[in-house]
Order: sequence, then C-alpha cells, then structure tokens
Amino acid sequence: MSSPRPSPGSDAGPGDGADHDERLTVPWWWWPPALLIAVLLAAELHMGYPGVRSWLPYVLLLPLAVAVLIWLGRVRVGVGTPSGGADRAARELRAGVAHLPVSLVGRVDVVTGEAKREALGPQLDPQAFVLHRPWVGPVVRIEVLDPDDPTPYWVISTRRPEHLIAALR
Repeated sequence: MSSPRPSPGSDAGPGDGADHDERLTVPWWWWPPALLIAVLLAAELHMGYPGVRSWLPYVLLLPLAVAVLIWLGRVRVGVGTPSGGADRAARELRAGVAHLPVSLVGRVDVVTGEAKREALGPQLDPQAFVLHRPWVGPVVRIEVLDPDDPTPYWVISTRRPEHLIAALR
C-alpha cells in the first residue's frame, strides 16, 4: 500500500484540527561525525595509492554516508486523507507504510522517560505495531478499536505528540 507524499508545508497548529505530518529525521549533530568517519575511512583506504585509487574512496564513501543518514530519517508519521481529498471521514493515521483509519483510533497516550522504556520493553504486546526511532524522544501509544485487527495498539515515535493527538481528534 502506498500513501501519497504530503507536502512539506502541511504542518499546521495543534488547535486548528489540521492534518499532521512529520518526518522522523536524524538529529543535525549526527551529520558531522558521520561525514568525519567517512572521510577518515576514505583517507585510510587511499593511503599509498596513486592516481584514481587515491580519490575514489572519497567519491564513494561520502555520498554513502549521506545516503545512510537520509535513509535513517526517511520515515513519515502523519494524519490526513489518503488521496489528499477533503473527506474528513476518510482520514487515516499513517506511520511509515502502515495506515489506520482515524475512526478506529481509541485512547491515545503520550509516553516519555522511564515509562517509554517500560512500554517498549516488558509491557510491550508482541502483536503491537511499533515504529520507534531512538533519536526521537516521546512515543505515542494508540489503541486500535478494530475487532478484526489482531494489533491491539500502535506505538509511534513523534517529536510533537500534542499535535498528533489533536489531529487524531
């Protein structure tokens, strides 16, 4: 199932009932160390090789480091209509490739700190849907009301849990 790519400026304030959209990108401070590691590895590989082999590791490893960081932060979490339409009854929660109609969303809780560790560890139901990114602080636990769905709840990382909850209402 594919979902449409939301527009980058689709985030609105939490009080206006607008759709929610966010990309769970890696923190900005991951970029310098990742690029430094790629440069050091390339420098190690090029030592002692003249000609093309001296600059080839840089050409390969620096774009590879950038691609890995972009790949790690590619996941989107959002609430909206599947085809960008105006039908509010067809709204759905999207987390990565998974989606859930908003009409089937039950209780929603924000989980942070020690409670997050417990929710993702000993208290986690094996049938729960989990979209967790360790570099994103809070998670939201969303109850699924569909009796035919074996998934009891979703646990989703989000940087703006209040905005996501407001969009689900």
